[in-house]
Amino acid sequence: MANQSTSRQPVRSDSPMGSGMPGRGGRGAQAKIEKARDARGALRRLLITLHPYRWKLWGAFTLVILSTGFGLLPPFLIGRAIDRFLGSGDLSGLGMIVLMMLSAYLAGWLTQTGQGIIMARISQRAMQSLRQHLFAHLQTLSLRFFDRRPHGELMSRLTNDFDAINRVLSQNVTNLFSSVITLGGILVMMFIINFWLAVGSMIIFPFMLWLVGFVGKRTRQNFRRYQKEIGQLNGKLEEMFSGQRIIMAFGQGTAALKDFDKANNKVRRTGIRAQTYAMLVPPLMGILSNANIAILAGLGGWMALQGWATIGTIAAFYTYSRRFAAPLRQLGNLYNQIQGALAGAERIFEVIDTKPEITDTPGAATLDEVSGEVIFHQINFSYIPDVPVIKEMSFSAAGGQTIALVGPTGAGKTTIINLLTRFYDVDSGKILIDGIDIRKIKSDDLRHRLGIVLQDTYLFSESVMENIRYGRLDASDEECIAAAKIADADPFIRHLPMGYETPLSERGGNLSQGQRQLLTIARTILANPQILILDEATSNVDTRTEIHIQNALLRLMKDRTSFVIAHRLSTIRGADKILVVNNGRIIEQGKHDELLLKGGFYSTFYRSQFKGKN
Repeated sequence: MANQSTSRQPVRSDSPMGSGMPGRGGRGAQAKIEKARDARGALRRLLITLHPYRWKLWGAFTLVILSTGFGLLPPFLIGRAIDRFLGSGDLSGLGMIVLMMLSAYLAGWLTQTGQGIIMARISQRAMQSLRQHLFAHLQTLSLRFFDRRPHGELMSRLTNDFDAINRVLSQNVTNLFSSVITLGGILVMMFIINFWLAVGSMIIFPFMLWLVGFVGKRTRQNFRRYQKEIGQLNGKLEEMFSGQRIIMAFGQGTAALKDFDKANNKVRRTGIRAQTYAMLVPPLMGILSNANIAILAGLGGWMALQGWATIGTIAAFYTYSRRFAAPLRQLGNLYNQIQGALAGAERIFEVIDTKPEITDTPGAATLDEVSGEVIFHQINFSYIPDVPVIKEMSFSAAGGQTIALVGPTGAGKTTIINLLTRFYDVDSGKILIDGIDIRKIKSDDLRHRLGIVLQDTYLFSESVMENIRYGRLDASDEECIAAAKIADADPFIRHLPMGYETPLSERGGNLSQGQRQLLTIARTILANPQILILDEATSNVDTRTEIHIQNALLRLMKDRTSFVIAHRLSTIRGADKILVVNNGRIIEQGKHDELLLKGGFYSTFYRSQFKGKN
């Protein structure tokens, strides 16, 4: 479909969110980034995502085991060197120990580097697959989903949450595995070397575990709150960037800054609390570790005097004891990060699990040749339950006719278009195209037969040629140029610095409003739709530009069924049928002259625009 927007139309006054900048004034502005309520479920689904890479994961874990084993070997060798070779002055034995230690360090480095490379590849491929899955699913969701969520929150799920998962997969999973193995290995080595010294080392162990659990719980709670508030701050940033023109136009820069400062300060306070709790662990663990060293020094010294332990054994225990606190501390930090990643995964899976409201029925029909007959039969529709927007609406349009929709703001005109394009499904009644209920037509096939030119144009940060080609991706350059000529866009394109290859800035900001509109008309001409929708297509341009656009639109509308929404009633006087919509109902219909003679709503509405003019 030759639509001006890739995923959604601008929110109109007759939609549930009302008008204004994205994210303000609607329920989406109150949306919260939820905490991980089902960490096990999120973990299970992440493991399913990693299932295609299971053999590579096993390879990485094997390297982690080897790396950890090589890391545990040097303290043991130091003890042996002291007991067997240092006292006797055996230089060859000491040289052998040194060589063995260097070999262990080198092997540890190689295995650690290998598992890091493997996990980096696994994490990037898994994230690519999950990101693709999420983005593809977003394309299937209805406008109602996007209406209820601020863009900043969705962007947070596509960036922050994926980054959190990626960090855990690429680094923290192997670090977690390594820390657990290191703890187990240290304990095994301690008990192998000397049972009673190992028991003495365990005195402080319960206090270390309690500290990690106590501080870790509070750190996790604050980081979750921090993650939520970061998402809300991103939403405000996206909102302010999108509405920067409005902020500047109304001189509300100071108010916007205050609003941002308030959210930013909230993030700062939560971040300070989270970081403070996280920073409590290292010094406290250091105190407990030093206490453990003191216990070992006292117990080991007494055992050495009794002949129950050697100096080498005490030295090995000292080294192992110093290393014992590090994996515990790392486990505490990793636990918080993994919880954050699982919370992010749950938010991602929440979007993926959102069922599309608009789906194709089994055996949905295709549209090959379309005459353009459109029938609305007893249509009722509500954006919000029990708040009807369209009420018992019925009308018809023959193929090739131009139907104008007229009425005050909020009457339901744009909603009629949203229902015809099946951006939303009706609550009751039927919409027929060539006698087929649109709910029984494949959605993609339906929208390829429809073309939309909106008031709010949307262009991509690509070349002029590529923006026109978006109407039909397999079109040649010659076809794009031909469409631009029909749209009367070719002359101004030729005067651009690089012609059709001129790159456009974001949303076509380096073109005038009229030029952007002509490009979107060219895009729609290239798509060659059978049914055309023009939603206030000339309302944002001057009179001279409007003439150019009107001429282009007339060429586009030729032999097509066209639905035209216009507040400038002078633009729709030649319509085959004018539907006057008010409060969700058609209160008048007919041709321009007929409606004027009736002296009803349309006549009053029309004459109010031309009061005082000839």
